[in-house]
Amino acid sequence: MPASIHSQSSSAAPFAGSCSRQGSLWFLTLVCLVASLGGLLFGFDTAVISGTVGSVEAQYHLSKLQVGWFTSSALVGCVLGAIFAGALGDRFGRKPILMVSAVFLFVSALYSAIPRSYEILIAARLIGGVGVGIASVLAPLYISEFSPPRLRGRLVATYQLSIVIGILAAYFSNWLLLRFAQANPGAFGGGGVLHWTLIAETWRGMFGAEMLPCVFFFLLLFLVPESPRWLIANGQVERGFGILSRLSGTETARRELADIQDERTDQVASIRELFRPGLRLALMVGCGLSIFGQLTGVNIVIYYGPSILEEAGFKLGSALQFQVGFGIINLIFTLLALWKIDHWGRRPLLIGGMGLVVITQLAAAILFSFKPATSLWIAAALGLYMACIAFSICAVIWVLTPEIFPTRLRGRAMSIATFCNWGTNTVSAFLYPWYVDKFGMHTGFATFAAICFVATLFFWKFVPETKGRRLEEIEKVWKSHP
Repeated sequence: MPASIHSQSSSAAPFAGSCSRQGSLWFLTLVCLVASLGGLLFGFDTAVISGTVGSVEAQYHLSKLQVGWFTSSALVGCVLGAIFAGALGDRFGRKPILMVSAVFLFVSALYSAIPRSYEILIAARLIGGVGVGIASVLAPLYISEFSPPRLRGRLVATYQLSIVIGILAAYFSNWLLLRFAQANPGAFGGGGVLHWTLIAETWRGMFGAEMLPCVFFFLLLFLVPESPRWLIANGQVERGFGILSRLSGTETARRELADIQDERTDQVASIRELFRPGLRLALMVGCGLSIFGQLTGVNIVIYYGPSILEEAGFKLGSALQFQVGFGIINLIFTLLALWKIDHWGRRPLLIGGMGLVVITQLAAAILFSFKPATSLWIAAALGLYMACIAFSICAVIWVLTPEIFPTRLRGRAMSIATFCNWGTNTVSAFLYPWYVDKFGMHTGFATFAAICFVATLFFWKFVPETKGRRLEEIEKVWKSHP
């Protein structure tokens, strides 16, 4: 161990006694809940578009490929945000870059509500996507670096729970705004900005509703500290140890400090390390989780759910109501996964749940072949699909991905994995309207079922169980592989 690290370790003693011996669960909960609000914005921003697609398509006379670009433009921004988030988080810290993401999302919500042209709307969605991409890399990473091993699965899964709550909030917001506009066509005197954004062109109000949680997230970030692992890795040992002591008590903090410093080197972390034996397997698993996670079709249901239900024979108002129902199902089964992920482990939820996803997608594909007489059965199949996907990969992916990479490379590795996530999401969202228009909705769901079957085999073969292990211990497991 380098001499400088020995000296830093010994310097921990003077301030160790001032810290709590037991740690503070309330402090840990506050930190993780605030960070998980990044997931709420992620969910709201990606789901709010589901209620706007038909209106924007009609208003701007869009082709199917233009509809795909409108839906996927934010995802291109997510790719850009994910590329740079890891390096920025490693350089400047997790917290300040999360604050930047909140600013990007606020600007996006504002200009998505007031654009005078399709081009301005696309630019606003791109800006918001950058904010979502940053948050999707750094928020789960930030939580994982605070969490003790016995609680890490549940605490990191609060990020996925926040995504689900954000999705549900967007569905409710869209439905309530549409219902208000239909019930009060002459509200606000029939003119002015409020009538324009909430009544005449309700989709603008749907986008604008996101500004409030953006402000909330930005202000709450002032109440939480920087990641202790980032502080220690960047030479701020005393601050980092103080935070660890508040989280888990002085005795546990000393052990964690020693583990973190054992994994440190004086060499600058290089992304090339991820392609060396052992860690390149971790990178493959992280990228595989991200790619297959987006090819399950879950985001297609989130983005295009009302359009899918209209294809099944429902009217827009009923479709939005069913979409709210899907959001509630998503929330319930995410809570169940949150409850069980540290008890059952990651692999059982991931592999078993994905097997059920394949079955529900095949059922939807068959039912779409007999529409519209089977419209209620299609809604039921999609509800079961949302339950299975929420209990499986959607809950596991944001827990596993930040767990499997070493601290010194975690930000950059998360950027690569999240780049794969958003890149795959972008392509699938862009091509989906064209694909189902050309080949039919039944073919779309059959395609997703085939992909999910391959994903289940991949997860069974390569994804390890990380339940109850320290982050530094997980890194040693990868290094032990030839």
